[in-house]
Amino acid sequence: MLDIVNISKLFGSKQVLNEVNLKINSGEFFGLLGANGAGKTTLIRLISTLLLPNTGKIELDGQLLSRTRNDLKSQITTVTQEYSLRNDMTVLEVMELQGRLYHMKSKQRKQDAEILLKKCGLWEYRNHKTRQLSGGFKRMLMLCRALLPNPKIVLLDEPTVGLDPYARRKMWQMIRNLHQQGLTFILTTHYMEEAQMLCSRVAFMKKGCVLGVETPENWILQLGRFAVDHFESETVKTYYFNCKEEAIAYAEHLSSDFLLRETNLEDVFLETVGKEMPKEHGNFNCYLGKMG
Repeated sequence: MLDIVNISKLFGSKQVLNEVNLKINSGEFFGLLGANGAGKTTLIRLISTLLLPNTGKIELDGQLLSRTRNDLKSQITTVTQEYSLRNDMTVLEVMELQGRLYHMKSKQRKQDAEILLKKCGLWEYRNHKTRQLSGGFKRMLMLCRALLPNPKIVLLDEPTVGLDPYARRKMWQMIRNLHQQGLTFILTTHYMEEAQMLCSRVAFMKKGCVLGVETPENWILQLGRFAVDHFESETVKTYYFNCKEEAIAYAEHLSSDFLLRETNLEDVFLETVGKEMPKEHGNFNCYLGKMG
């Protein structure tokens, strides 16, 4: 278990994280969601010990995580949102360097690198320079590199940013297969579909604070299972309903175009941490009150 206790972080006089408390279970797929500047990446860097907190602590399986605890640090690896591959290295050289950094024995790192690269479809490109790879393959290689030392926890900081839909879904499938083998993943992403598909629980963050932690399904239920987007003039107003019949009944009385659909995690994002919106947008409390 990863236990984050009263973590606060300041950059100068700016408070980036404010008394964050989270418990992430072993084998869980946990999402950190929020707008830019919410503190997600800062928290990821604290977990990886790239940054140190001003107050609070992080424990892994009951032991204090710190920069001096190499035995604990080696159990946590990161896939960064920025490409972090040297252009002059081949795919195999990237994996070889990672194995050496984690003091893996030669035979083991070569065997494990081959297994991972074959799983990701990169084995046939093993002698290619990383600059020759597509964006999707670069992301896959970064994931393989993170997995090579056999960590307990993998931090995914916007791992599919910039990928086309095909490459993104291929990455999702790879990550889901790995999660089924017992790995713990902590994900930050701006793709709400990605979080809804992959995560068992998600925390929404805003201005350095955690607003709540729920399963994607429970977050959606707090709004209502069904949404009606009402297209009126130059605005779109969204209303939420607990059952489809109520949504249909409301939509039938609208005088302009509308869209009836299932509520998703993007709706929760907009209602929970999105920018300030017109009062009538997503007037969830009003309609929930009317429906009892």
